[in-house]
Amino acid sequence: MLSVTLREVRKNYGAVAAVDGVSLEIAQGEFFFLLGPSGCGKTTLLRMIAGFVEPDGGEIRFGDKLMNDVPPHRRNTGMVFQNYALWPHMSVSENVAYGLELRKLPAAERKRKVGEALELVQMTGLEARRPNELSGGQQQRVALARALVIQPDVLLLDEPLSNLDAKLRLEMRQELRRIHEQTKVTTIYVTHDQKEALSLAQRVAVMKGGRVQQVGTPRDVYIRPANPFVMEFIGQANLLRGRAEPLSATEVTVDTPFGRIRALSTLRGEVTCCIRPEAIVLGTAASVNCLTGRVKEVTYLGDQAQLVLTLAAPGAEEEVSLLLHNPKGALAQPGQVVQACFEAEDVIVLPA
Repeated sequence: MLSVTLREVRKNYGAVAAVDGVSLEIAQGEFFFLLGPSGCGKTTLLRMIAGFVEPDGGEIRFGDKLMNDVPPHRRNTGMVFQNYALWPHMSVSENVAYGLELRKLPAAERKRKVGEALELVQMTGLEARRPNELSGGQQQRVALARALVIQPDVLLLDEPLSNLDAKLRLEMRQELRRIHEQTKVTTIYVTHDQKEALSLAQRVAVMKGGRVQQVGTPRDVYIRPANPFVMEFIGQANLLRGRAEPLSATEVTVDTPFGRIRALSTLRGEVTCCIRPEAIVLGTAASVNCLTGRVKEVTYLGDQAQLVLTLAAPGAEEEVSLLLHNPKGALAQPGQVVQACFEAEDVIVLPA
């Protein structure tokens, strides 16, 4: 296991900066996520770490060793691809043993290591099967075993769960957490799925346009986003623009077209108020902030109900979502006028 350090790493494709000066410190044994929308540069960055793509600038280090000119097969990384990349003509055990054969390990040692890797991913007993005889989740386990059997210094995962159905994704998340806890291998995981990152990562880097927008624990990134992009990308967010004026040393009032909002902040001037849907409740006198809106949509989900409200003011209109947990009794109906209420501490104030 090694730490991974990136210093001002860049990659251009013509006039497009796919990765634009990324610097990161990934600790030894850390489960680290690169999260962002398609085209943000996360997969290009992962492939540069693996050695499949040559950086145009910057440094990539494993521990203290500079890796820029080290070929992929000498980096001792294990990689799990989005499409698994299993050899269809090989059995499960042959697929897993492939990297060991390239390293010219003795047959007895290969057999032992393959057995240990398949036991780790709970695939013992399926050694003789071919990939086309396996489910998607089983193929993913084989790909993971093949990456781990070489005892990599760094494990690289490129959207490994994207081809699985929702139920299998949930199961494999738990498996990946268990496997990481057992192996403690430094792991860098690329995904666009916020739930994967929030549920698995020790730390996450949110990317946009080839640049890192914020690095932190899932909780920090969720409750203290660095900017509106991070706020919206990590979960849902309602954004309302306004002008902040001081109410006290730690509290402001923000004048928006739809009403005045109190918030805990020291910012002044033009700002964006960000409120999570789960922080909003329907009209209660106990709430500090209440905005009037008309119900546009109601979606009942059993344990939750999602409402979309339209806030209206002269020359301005904004939609606001709210999420009711364990809804009981009659729900508000489209066309009904309601109060969307929330507390000052639930408002995240960011520069406009």
